[in-house]
Amino acid sequence: MKLFRTSIICLPLALLLLAAGAVAAPKQAPLPRDSVYQLPATLTDQNGKSWDWRSRRGTPQVVAMFYTSCQYVCPLIVDSGKAVERALTEAERAKLGILLISMDPARDDPEALMSVARKRKLDEARWSLASPTQDNVRGVAGVLGVRYRQLADGEFNHTSALVLLDRDGRIVARTEQIGSQVDPEFVAEVRRVLAN
Repeated sequence: MKLFRTSIICLPLALLLLAAGAVAAPKQAPLPRDSVYQLPATLTDQNGKSWDWRSRRGTPQVVAMFYTSCQYVCPLIVDSGKAVERALTEAERAKLGILLISMDPARDDPEALMSVARKRKLDEARWSLASPTQDNVRGVAGVLGVRYRQLADGEFNHTSALVLLDRDGRIVARTEQIGSQVDPEFVAEVRRVLAN
């Protein structure tokens, strides 16, 4: 009988503590003012899942802008991301995300994004290919320092760069050296960010 009364008393106390926030998850510090995540943006990835890009906070990211129908420069951007991966140890790769953001959301639906991911054999544990909403493309490009212009034939002229974001979304480094030859200074910055 005594055990029964203790259980009855403990249950309301536990509910009261939960309601009062005594068992709350720790809060994250506010975003730094220079974080790209200050810009709200919703992305839809190759799996058709939509998410706020601020959900990447906490994991360093190599980010680039591209579009799936590009036949020339964008495949080299993918090669650059793969070269960075190859230069890292397995443990380092596990702590890094690679995010390719489309500048052509009208055509780059999840199916088009998945086609590139499969064709290029990109590991979905680390790589996300995603499209922002049409009204977010300019903002995302602006905070990443990517310039682009759509041509009459539907193709794009654009900056070709990899941008390294730290855990809070601050730009730490960028490289415009694209292709399968890795930029050693950029990789050194990636390693430094991963070690912190």
